[in-house]
Amino acid sequence: MKYLDEYRDEGLAKKIVSEIERIVTRPWVLMEVCGGQTHTIVKYGIDHLLPPQVELVHGPGCPVCVTSLEMIDKAHAIARRPDVIFCSFGDMLRVPGSESDLLVLKSRGADIRVVYSPIDCLKIARANPDKKVVFFAIGFETTAPSNAMSVWQAKKQGVKNFSVLVSHVLVPPSIASILQSPLNRVQGFIGPGHVCTVMGYREYEPIAERYKVPIVITGFEPIDILEGALMTIRQLEAGTFEVENQYPRVVNREGNRIARELVNKVFEVCDRKWRGVGSIPKSGYKLRYEFRDHDAERIFDVKEIATREPDICISGLVLKGVKKPHDCPAFGKQCTPEHPLGATMVSAEGACAAYYAYGRHLEARPAVEAA
Repeated sequence: MKYLDEYRDEGLAKKIVSEIERIVTRPWVLMEVCGGQTHTIVKYGIDHLLPPQVELVHGPGCPVCVTSLEMIDKAHAIARRPDVIFCSFGDMLRVPGSESDLLVLKSRGADIRVVYSPIDCLKIARANPDKKVVFFAIGFETTAPSNAMSVWQAKKQGVKNFSVLVSHVLVPPSIASILQSPLNRVQGFIGPGHVCTVMGYREYEPIAERYKVPIVITGFEPIDILEGALMTIRQLEAGTFEVENQYPRVVNREGNRIARELVNKVFEVCDRKWRGVGSIPKSGYKLRYEFRDHDAERIFDVKEIATREPDICISGLVLKGVKKPHDCPAFGKQCTPEHPLGATMVSAEGACAAYYAYGRHLEARPAVEAA
């Protein structure tokens, strides 16, 4: 397939791996930030292709996974109401809360609908003036523009029965949080290409400078990942700490100016809880005061809900790059995609879900690792 096969070329992949083997002189730990990158790594066995000195660990790159349990339970509390039509992308329907998931609530009579764009919710709201239509607005910066546009249009068009339950999370503060942890092992980052398509990569430059880590904004195909790893290792070996762009066919330094301006008009930065991680300062978006009439948390006055993750789950350590999915005693046993226990298994993009999907739970663990 033109424009795709070239990024999956086996010969080119081998050349990049050979170059990494040639230049690497000591162990390095790299983290890919995006869940889509994790799936590419596991699907194509990229972590097995790299020399043993290079370890890839998996970051908090799946927005479904890191949506807090408290926010999931708030969504369920709103969706149960008989006066509500609750709308969401399909990947949120199977995410478990403390008691059930949205699919279960739907089977019990709740009016829960899958939409392909938050703009679709405006049509639903106009067609159902006697109902309150709520959209579950989650995601990284990538989905923020479309969610912001739905709120902007609702206000402009006077669609008063539409609101959003906002649980947006931001990548740069999560990277800083990982680097500040006393358990941190990460020395370089394979950065999130999709997020930077919208936001650019200026925000990553102070992080690279402050923490002395290279960050290479990287795409999602196998050649992208390998080239991103090579560029990161070159910096580590040279002792440089800069933001580089491996993904120029999609990303530029400034991002999409129009999208960024819209996001900043509708949202403001706030503290946000991440499932499996905890609260990270200034790591999320909330609606600005001017758009309070479309804020589902305010409209429905959903109180804080006490929650607790399963004790056996180590998803927080996986999200921070401290552990791998197969280090968890529940992985592939009590915890599967059909019955997920923790953040990294609840979505198809999660690291544990990726390991499971490509059979890593069936692999014999090395004796050293199993000891």
